[in-house]
Amino acid sequence: MTETTQTNPRRRRKTQTGTVTSNKMDKSITVQVERLVKHPLYEKFVKRRTKLHAHDEKNECNVGDLVEIVETRPLSKLKRWRLVNIKKRAIVD
Repeated sequence: MTETTQTNPRRRRKTQTGTVTSNKMDKSITVQVERLVKHPLYEKFVKRRTKLHAHDEKNECNVGDLVEIVETRPLSKLKRWRLVNIKKRAIVD
């Protein structure tokens, strides 16, 4: 191994925070992540949404939960994220 690979620590993994929009799959959830993007001409901030599929090993998430997910190796065709923790539970009536 070269010296650069030994001294470099493991790369930081990307984390995202979003809202669970679906938990109908087994051990999987769909998370909607919102971000603000500045419009190039009008310079107004616009909301953009992305839906990500994440692995939920214990099937503990419900729709509406605020969750934190982390990037991981490909687990299936669409799943590239893994559930880290549930920040806030949704109010269930």
